[in-house]
Amino acid sequence: MIRIHFTAADFAQVRFAPRPAPLQELNVALMKMCSPDDALLFGRWRRRLLQSLPPAVQPLGDLVPAEVAPHFLDVFSDTLKEGLDTVRASPPELVRAEIERVYARQPSPAPLWLRDLYRGDGGAWHLLRRAQHAAFDTALRPVWPLVQDLHQAEFTRHALAVAEHGIGAALTELVPGARLHENVWAVEAPYEDDIALGGRGVLLLPTFHWTGRPLVSDLPERPVAVTYPAGPGLPLSPAGAAGSDEALAGVLGRTRCDILLLLGEEHTTSELARRLNVSNATASAHTAALRGAGLITTARAGRAVLHRRTALGSLLVQRRSRLTGHGE
Repeated sequence: MIRIHFTAADFAQVRFAPRPAPLQELNVALMKMCSPDDALLFGRWRRRLLQSLPPAVQPLGDLVPAEVAPHFLDVFSDTLKEGLDTVRASPPELVRAEIERVYARQPSPAPLWLRDLYRGDGGAWHLLRRAQHAAFDTALRPVWPLVQDLHQAEFTRHALAVAEHGIGAALTELVPGARLHENVWAVEAPYEDDIALGGRGVLLLPTFHWTGRPLVSDLPERPVAVTYPAGPGLPLSPAGAAGSDEALAGVLGRTRCDILLLLGEEHTTSELARRLNVSNATASAHTAALRGAGLITTARAGRAVLHRRTALGSLLVQRRSRLTGHGE
Protein backbone atom coordinates (compact mmCIF):
# COMPACT_ATOMS: atom_id res chain seq x y z
CA MET A 1 0.00 0.00 0.00
CA ILE A 2 1.26 3.48 -0.90
CA ARG A 3 0.09 6.17 1.50
CA ILE A 4 0.36 9.73 0.21
CA HIS A 5 0.16 12.33 2.98
CA PHE A 6 -1.45 15.63 2.01
CA THR A 7 -1.28 19.07 3.52
CA ALA A 8 -4.08 21.57 2.93
CA ALA A 9 -1.86 23.22 0.31
CA ASP A 10 -1.44 19.88 -1.49
CA PHE A 11 -5.18 19.39 -1.95
CA ALA A 12 -5.23 22.74 -3.71
CA GLN A 13 -2.43 21.53 -6.01
CA VAL A 14 -3.95 18.26 -7.22
CA ARG A 15 -4.29 18.47 -10.98
CA PHE A 16 -5.15 16.20 -13.86
CA ALA A 17 -2.69 16.38 -16.75
CA PRO A 18 -4.52 18.29 -19.50
CA ARG A 19 -2.64 16.42 -22.26
CA PRO A 20 -0.92 13.02 -22.49
CA ALA A 21 2.81 12.78 -21.76
CA PRO A 22 4.61 11.16 -24.73
CA LEU A 23 7.61 9.79 -22.82
CA GLN A 24 5.60 8.44 -19.89
CA GLU A 25 3.15 6.77 -22.27
CA LEU A 26 6.18 5.31 -24.05
CA ASN A 27 7.57 4.04 -20.73
CA VAL A 28 4.38 2.18 -19.88
CA ALA A 29 4.00 0.84 -23.42
CA LEU A 30 7.49 -0.67 -23.24
CA MET A 31 6.72 -2.02 -19.76
CA LYS A 32 3.58 -3.67 -21.12
CA MET A 33 5.57 -5.09 -24.04
CA CYS A 34 8.00 -6.74 -21.60
CA SER A 35 5.32 -7.96 -19.19
CA PRO A 36 4.10 -11.56 -19.57
CA ASP A 37 0.57 -10.91 -18.29
CA ASP A 38 -2.61 -10.62 -20.39
CA ALA A 39 -1.07 -12.85 -23.06
CA LEU A 40 -4.44 -13.59 -24.66
CA LEU A 41 -5.15 -9.89 -25.28
CA PHE A 42 -1.67 -8.45 -25.66
CA GLY A 43 0.41 -11.37 -26.95
CA ARG A 44 0.04 -10.56 -30.63
CA TRP A 45 0.61 -6.84 -30.01
CA ARG A 46 3.81 -7.62 -28.07
CA ARG A 47 5.21 -9.84 -30.80
CA ARG A 48 4.43 -7.30 -33.51
CA LEU A 49 5.99 -4.45 -31.56
CA LEU A 50 9.11 -6.43 -30.65
CA GLN A 51 9.63 -7.33 -34.29
CA SER A 52 9.20 -3.75 -35.49
CA LEU A 53 11.47 -1.94 -33.02
CA PRO A 54 14.63 -0.77 -34.82
CA PRO A 55 18.17 -1.45 -33.51
CA ALA A 56 18.43 2.20 -32.45
CA VAL A 57 16.11 1.39 -29.52
CA GLN A 58 18.62 -0.99 -27.88
CA PRO A 59 20.02 1.57 -25.37
CA LEU A 60 16.61 1.62 -23.67
CA GLY A 61 16.95 -2.11 -23.04
CA ASP A 62 20.40 -1.51 -21.52
CA LEU A 63 18.93 1.10 -19.18
CA VAL A 64 16.31 -1.33 -17.84
CA PRO A 65 18.27 -4.56 -17.28
CA ALA A 66 15.79 -6.24 -14.92
CA GLU A 67 12.38 -4.54 -15.23
CA VAL A 68 13.57 -1.71 -12.98
CA ALA A 69 13.84 1.61 -14.83
CA PRO A 70 15.93 4.60 -13.69
CA HIS A 71 13.78 7.39 -12.30
CA PHE A 72 15.30 10.07 -14.51
CA LEU A 73 13.18 8.57 -17.33
CA ASP A 74 10.03 9.57 -15.40
CA VAL A 75 9.15 12.65 -17.43
CA PHE A 76 5.63 14.09 -17.73
CA SER A 77 6.07 16.89 -20.28
CA ASP A 78 3.23 17.04 -22.79
CA THR A 79 5.37 17.28 -25.95
CA LEU A 80 7.99 14.83 -27.11
CA LYS A 81 10.68 17.47 -27.60
CA GLU A 82 10.18 18.99 -24.17
CA GLY A 83 10.23 15.51 -22.64
CA LEU A 84 13.49 14.60 -24.37
CA ASP A 85 15.01 17.90 -23.29
CA THR A 86 13.91 17.28 -19.70
CA VAL A 87 15.58 13.87 -19.66
CA ARG A 88 18.78 15.46 -20.97
CA ALA A 89 18.63 18.08 -18.23
CA SER A 90 18.47 15.47 -15.45
CA PRO A 91 20.82 16.32 -12.55
CA PRO A 92 24.09 14.36 -12.94
CA GLU A 93 23.87 13.09 -9.37
CA LEU A 94 20.39 11.64 -10.07
CA VAL A 95 21.60 9.95 -13.26
CA ARG A 96 24.57 8.37 -11.50
CA ALA A 97 22.52 7.23 -8.51
CA GLU A 98 19.84 5.67 -10.70
CA ILE A 99 22.29 3.83 -12.94
CA GLU A 100 23.94 2.43 -9.81
CA ARG A 101 20.54 1.41 -8.43
CA VAL A 102 19.30 -0.46 -11.52
CA TYR A 103 22.64 -2.25 -11.97
CA ALA A 104 23.23 -3.01 -8.27
CA ARG A 105 22.15 -6.65 -8.59
CA GLN A 106 23.29 -7.32 -12.14
CA PRO A 107 26.03 -9.94 -12.53
CA SER A 108 27.25 -8.40 -15.79
CA PRO A 109 28.79 -4.91 -16.06
CA ALA A 110 26.96 -2.04 -17.69
CA PRO A 111 27.57 -1.51 -21.44
CA LEU A 112 30.30 0.94 -22.42
CA TRP A 113 27.86 3.61 -23.64
CA LEU A 114 26.05 3.51 -20.30
CA ARG A 115 29.33 4.04 -18.47
CA ASP A 116 29.81 7.08 -20.69
CA LEU A 117 26.32 8.28 -19.74
CA TYR A 118 27.30 7.86 -16.10
CA ARG A 119 30.19 10.26 -16.74
CA GLY A 120 27.91 12.72 -18.55
CA ASP A 121 29.29 12.13 -22.05
CA GLY A 122 27.36 14.06 -24.73
CA GLY A 123 27.59 11.21 -27.25
CA ALA A 124 25.94 8.82 -24.80
CA TRP A 125 23.11 11.30 -24.24
CA HIS A 126 22.64 11.51 -28.00
CA LEU A 127 22.33 7.71 -28.19
CA LEU A 128 19.65 7.75 -25.49
CA ARG A 129 17.70 10.56 -27.15
CA ARG A 130 17.79 8.76 -30.49
CA ALA A 131 16.60 5.54 -28.80
CA GLN A 132 13.63 7.26 -27.15
CA HIS A 133 12.69 9.04 -30.38
CA ALA A 134 12.89 5.82 -32.42
CA ALA A 135 10.85 3.91 -29.85
CA PHE A 136 8.14 6.59 -29.83
CA ASP A 137 7.97 6.67 -33.62
CA THR A 138 7.55 2.90 -33.77
CA ALA A 139 5.39 2.13 -30.76
CA LEU A 140 3.24 5.23 -30.27
CA ARG A 141 3.17 7.58 -33.22
CA PRO A 142 0.72 5.39 -35.21
CA VAL A 143 -1.76 5.48 -32.31
CA TRP A 144 -0.94 8.88 -30.82
CA PRO A 145 -4.07 10.58 -32.22
CA LEU A 146 -6.14 7.91 -30.46
CA VAL A 147 -4.18 8.41 -27.19
CA GLN A 148 -4.90 12.14 -27.39
CA ASP A 149 -8.59 11.49 -28.00
CA LEU A 150 -8.87 9.06 -25.09
CA HIS A 151 -6.96 11.43 -22.83
CA GLN A 152 -9.29 14.33 -23.64
CA ALA A 153 -12.31 12.18 -22.78
CA GLU A 154 -10.72 11.10 -19.49
CA PHE A 155 -9.75 14.67 -18.60
CA THR A 156 -13.27 15.92 -19.29
CA ARG A 157 -14.81 13.13 -17.21
CA HIS A 158 -12.71 13.96 -14.16
CA ALA A 159 -13.17 17.70 -14.58
CA LEU A 160 -16.92 17.17 -14.34
CA ALA A 161 -16.52 14.79 -11.38
CA VAL A 162 -14.42 17.30 -9.46
CA ALA A 163 -16.85 20.11 -10.24
CA GLU A 164 -19.81 18.07 -9.01
CA HIS A 165 -18.37 16.02 -6.14
CA GLY A 166 -15.01 17.58 -5.19
CA ILE A 167 -11.41 16.42 -5.39
CA GLY A 168 -11.82 13.92 -2.55
CA ALA A 169 -14.39 11.89 -4.45
CA ALA A 170 -12.26 12.02 -7.59
CA LEU A 171 -9.23 10.62 -5.74
CA THR A 172 -11.30 7.85 -4.19
CA GLU A 173 -12.80 6.79 -7.51
CA LEU A 174 -9.63 7.16 -9.58
CA VAL A 175 -8.42 3.57 -9.19
CA PRO A 176 -9.97 0.45 -7.65
CA GLY A 177 -9.16 0.08 -3.97
CA ALA A 178 -8.07 3.70 -3.42
CA ARG A 179 -9.13 5.27 -0.12
CA LEU A 180 -8.96 8.79 1.25
CA HIS A 181 -9.06 9.17 5.03
CA GLU A 182 -8.52 12.61 6.47
CA ASN A 183 -5.24 13.73 4.84
CA VAL A 184 -3.95 10.34 3.62
CA TRP A 185 -4.67 8.91 0.18
CA ALA A 186 -3.98 5.17 0.11
CA VAL A 187 -3.39 3.40 -3.20
CA GLU A 188 -2.94 -0.35 -3.50
CA ALA A 189 0.59 -1.52 -4.33
CA PRO A 190 2.68 -4.69 -3.79
CA TYR A 191 4.94 -2.80 -1.38
CA GLU A 192 4.66 -0.38 1.53
CA ASP A 193 5.56 3.28 1.16
CA ASP A 194 4.69 6.57 2.83
CA ILE A 195 5.10 9.76 0.79
CA ALA A 196 4.91 13.19 2.40
CA LEU A 197 3.97 15.78 -0.20
CA GLY A 198 5.00 18.78 1.85
CA GLY A 199 3.34 21.26 -0.50
CA ARG A 200 4.52 19.65 -3.77
CA GLY A 201 1.04 18.61 -4.92
CA VAL A 202 0.04 15.68 -7.14
CA LEU A 203 -0.14 15.21 -10.90
CA LEU A 204 -2.66 12.60 -12.08
CA LEU A 205 -1.91 11.13 -15.50
CA PRO A 206 -4.03 8.50 -17.26
CA THR A 207 -2.26 5.90 -19.38
CA PHE A 208 -3.72 3.81 -22.18
CA HIS A 209 -1.02 1.13 -22.51
CA TRP A 210 -0.98 -0.14 -18.93
CA THR A 211 -3.49 -2.30 -17.08
CA GLY A 212 -1.65 -2.92 -13.81
CA ARG A 213 -1.45 -1.00 -10.55
CA PRO A 214 -0.92 2.77 -10.54
CA LEU A 215 2.69 3.87 -10.98
CA VAL A 216 3.96 6.51 -8.56
CA SER A 217 6.92 8.78 -9.28
CA ASP A 218 8.33 10.58 -6.25
CA LEU A 219 11.28 12.77 -7.26
CA PRO A 220 12.70 15.60 -5.12
CA GLU A 221 11.25 19.07 -5.69
CA ARG A 222 8.64 17.80 -8.16
CA PRO A 223 4.93 17.03 -7.76
CA VAL A 224 4.29 13.37 -7.03
CA ALA A 225 3.04 11.90 -10.30
CA VAL A 226 0.51 9.07 -10.28
CA THR A 227 0.12 7.29 -13.62
CA TYR A 228 -3.05 5.24 -13.57
CA PRO A 229 -4.60 2.85 -16.14
CA ALA A 230 -7.57 4.36 -17.92
CA GLY A 231 -7.69 2.67 -21.29
CA PRO A 232 -10.04 0.06 -22.71
CA GLY A 233 -7.85 -2.80 -21.45
CA LEU A 234 -7.01 -3.76 -25.03
CA PRO A 235 -4.07 -2.92 -27.33
CA LEU A 236 -4.65 0.40 -29.08
CA SER A 237 -4.99 0.16 -32.84
CA PRO A 238 -4.62 2.87 -35.49
CA ALA A 239 -7.39 1.20 -37.52
CA GLY A 240 -9.31 3.70 -39.58
CA ALA A 241 -6.63 6.38 -39.65
CA ALA A 242 -4.88 5.04 -42.74
CA GLY A 243 -7.76 5.63 -45.12
CA SER A 244 -8.16 9.19 -43.88
CA ASP A 245 -4.45 9.85 -44.29
CA GLU A 246 -4.68 8.61 -47.86
CA ALA A 247 -7.50 11.04 -48.57
CA LEU A 248 -5.45 13.92 -47.18
CA ALA A 249 -2.41 12.73 -49.14
CA GLY A 250 -4.52 12.71 -52.29
CA VAL A 251 -5.00 16.46 -51.90
CA LEU A 252 -1.56 17.50 -50.62
CA GLY A 253 0.67 14.70 -51.86
CA ARG A 254 2.10 11.99 -49.60
CA THR A 255 5.27 13.83 -48.51
CA ARG A 256 3.45 17.10 -47.77
CA CYS A 257 0.77 15.20 -45.88
CA ASP A 258 3.46 13.48 -43.75
CA ILE A 259 5.17 16.82 -43.10
CA LEU A 260 1.90 18.40 -41.98
CA LEU A 261 1.23 15.52 -39.61
CA LEU A 262 4.75 15.76 -38.15
CA LEU A 263 4.54 19.49 -37.61
CA GLY A 264 2.19 19.25 -34.67
CA GLU A 265 5.61 19.65 -33.01
CA GLU A 266 8.32 22.01 -34.21
CA HIS A 267 10.90 20.48 -36.57
CA THR A 268 13.85 21.84 -38.50
CA THR A 269 14.20 21.23 -42.24
CA SER A 270 16.97 18.69 -41.64
CA GLU A 271 14.88 16.86 -39.03
CA LEU A 272 12.00 16.57 -41.50
CA ALA A 273 14.36 15.35 -44.21
CA ARG A 274 15.79 12.68 -41.91
CA ARG A 275 12.38 11.54 -40.67
CA LEU A 276 10.98 11.26 -44.21
CA ASN A 277 14.19 9.94 -45.81
CA VAL A 278 14.37 12.74 -48.38
CA SER A 279 17.02 15.36 -49.13
CA ASN A 280 17.10 18.71 -47.36
CA ALA A 281 16.32 20.41 -50.66
CA THR A 282 13.22 18.24 -51.16
CA ALA A 283 12.01 18.91 -47.61
CA SER A 284 12.61 22.64 -48.12
CA ALA A 285 10.59 22.68 -51.34
CA HIS A 286 7.64 20.93 -49.70
CA THR A 287 7.67 23.20 -46.64
CA ALA A 288 7.72 26.22 -48.97
CA ALA A 289 4.58 24.94 -50.68
CA LEU A 290 2.83 24.30 -47.36
CA ARG A 291 3.88 27.73 -46.10
CA GLY A 292 2.52 29.33 -49.26
CA ALA A 293 -0.83 27.64 -48.60
CA GLY A 294 -0.88 29.03 -45.06
CA LEU A 295 -0.64 25.56 -43.47
CA ILE A 296 2.72 26.00 -41.72
CA THR A 297 4.91 28.80 -40.43
CA THR A 298 8.67 29.06 -40.73
CA ALA A 299 11.08 30.93 -38.46
CA ARG A 300 14.86 31.12 -38.36
CA ALA A 301 16.72 30.31 -35.14
CA GLY A 302 20.43 30.84 -35.72
CA ARG A 303 21.44 28.57 -38.59
CA ALA A 304 18.36 26.36 -38.21
CA VAL A 305 15.00 26.88 -39.93
CA LEU A 306 12.06 25.84 -37.72
CA HIS A 307 8.65 24.83 -39.05
CA ARG A 308 5.32 24.36 -37.25
CA ARG A 309 1.67 23.92 -38.25
CA THR A 310 -0.57 26.96 -38.32
CA ALA A 311 -4.08 26.98 -36.89
CA LEU A 312 -5.36 26.33 -40.42
CA GLY A 313 -3.03 23.36 -40.83
CA SER A 314 -4.10 21.95 -37.48
CA LEU A 315 -7.74 22.43 -38.40
CA LEU A 316 -7.20 20.40 -41.55
CA VAL A 317 -5.51 17.60 -39.61
CA GLN A 318 -8.19 17.65 -36.90
CA ARG A 319 -10.90 17.52 -39.54
CA ARG A 320 -9.24 14.44 -41.00
CA SER A 321 -9.08 12.92 -37.49
CA ARG A 322 -12.73 13.56 -36.67
CA LEU A 323 -13.81 11.80 -39.84
CA THR A 324 -12.41 8.59 -38.39
CA GLY A 325 -13.07 9.23 -34.71
CA HIS A 326 -9.39 9.82 -33.87
CA GLY A 327 -8.29 13.05 -32.15
CA GLU A 328 -5.05 14.75 -33.17
